[in-house]
Amino acid sequence: MSAPDFKAKLREVPHQPGVYLMKDRLGSIIYVGKARDLKRRVSSYFMASQKMRSNVKTRALIDSIHDFEFHTVRNEEESLLLEGKLIKDYRPRYNVAFRDDKRFFLVKIRLADPWPRFQTTRMKKDDGSRYFGPFPHSSALRNTLEWLNRSFGLRVCRPIIPGEADYKHCNADIIRNCSAPCIGRITRDAYIERIEEACRVLEGKGKREVFDTLRADMSAAAGNLDFEKAATLRDVLQNLEKTLSPTRQFSRGRGVQTTIKPTEDLAELGEELYLSGPPRVMECFDISNVSSNHIVASMVRFTDGKPDNQNYRRYRIKTVEGQDDFASMAEVIRRRYSRILMENAVANPDAEFSQEDRVDAQRRLAREGRARIVLPDLVIVDGGKGQLGMAVRELQALGLHDLPVVGLAKQHEEIFIPGREKSVRIPHDRGALKLLQRIRDEAHRFANGYNALLYRRRMKESLLDDCPGISPNKKRVLLEKFGSVARLKKATADQIAAVPGISLKLAGALQDFLKRDL
Repeated sequence: MSAPDFKAKLREVPHQPGVYLMKDRLGSIIYVGKARDLKRRVSSYFMASQKMRSNVKTRALIDSIHDFEFHTVRNEEESLLLEGKLIKDYRPRYNVAFRDDKRFFLVKIRLADPWPRFQTTRMKKDDGSRYFGPFPHSSALRNTLEWLNRSFGLRVCRPIIPGEADYKHCNADIIRNCSAPCIGRITRDAYIERIEEACRVLEGKGKREVFDTLRADMSAAAGNLDFEKAATLRDVLQNLEKTLSPTRQFSRGRGVQTTIKPTEDLAELGEELYLSGPPRVMECFDISNVSSNHIVASMVRFTDGKPDNQNYRRYRIKTVEGQDDFASMAEVIRRRYSRILMENAVANPDAEFSQEDRVDAQRRLAREGRARIVLPDLVIVDGGKGQLGMAVRELQALGLHDLPVVGLAKQHEEIFIPGREKSVRIPHDRGALKLLQRIRDEAHRFANGYNALLYRRRMKESLLDDCPGISPNKKRVLLEKFGSVARLKKATADQIAAVPGISLKLAGALQDFLKRDL
């Protein structure tokens, strides 16, 4: 792939808000950014002075850029929403923000409740609630909801049906922030009318009149030298303008063109790997062994070229000591496919006595709708000949001789196929390779995420976990008594022995253990 003429391409970039996607030589998206002015922002990446002033990470990004694309939107808020969506879709390696599973806030209200109230959420569900958003500015949204609740006298307490017992612990009615439906100060019909008015504001209906009223009140307060009230109204107005700025929702395939074509890519991949047809169901395995304490593996499944998140699996390696990728891959392959055979055998005991080839038998059960877990059309292991050899050995031991399996080596994106001496190299601009890269990168992300989770859990574990004789129950009792390990270190043996279940001998041993850690 030849380097593009950035000067010619930059002339096409407009002075408009939008998002830009930086790509490397393989065509993979390595960074997604947003800009109020696309032309100025994108052009800055190709200025020599910008590279000199940048940090190491940004210089590495600039050196990796081989191409870019951009998409314009209507305003800055839309660019923020679209940026977050694209980062979650493509997970570029140079992006940090938005790579988690968090989404922008929505506002929901369930009008069927006796006394509805506004709530914030990140997920839209089919639960009969009415939803507004998403809203890119979380702090502005919270302040706007606070103003709406106060202005319309809406309740903010959590009980579904608040009563007098709740009213006794609430001051919102006393300071006139609530219409107090809990004690019958307002009828349900009148309360619902207030809710509908507040909903119209969130929808942006009549917002010009609301803005004009707030500006007039702000000017009047300033004219009366009540600058504190004027400043408060100014903040309310600014938060409303941010919250009610018109934005569109972006989802995959809407608003942004994509070069991903799952059907075509699967057909091409089947031909490149000499399969009998497109691999509709693929499973990919990756090993993550950042440290020898927690060696983990991941298995991700793609169906029809798209992630099938509900069928992702993660494993803690149990039988391997030290960092051994080959043995770890053998264990996880053995555990995954022995489990599939066992689950399907339990559901179909008659299948065990069939004379069919085991793979053919599993395929037949899937066609008849009798398989609890469908055997994949292609197994992919992250690695070269070593990992592939271990996977083939375990599959053959399980009788799955004809199950297609390949190894994908990251260094040169070589594909190793059992029985073929030479590796297969698919051109980097082909959709088949990009599909393999997506599933491999997803398996890598999932494995690293699990390793990071276990590491965080380990960091939270107490030093007492490593002390001989201290059971989880004794650990709990000791921490309840002393509050922390630091205080426990300062306690005498007699004080520790006073805790129920702790003998004087164990208290002395615990003191010795804690002193060694000083």
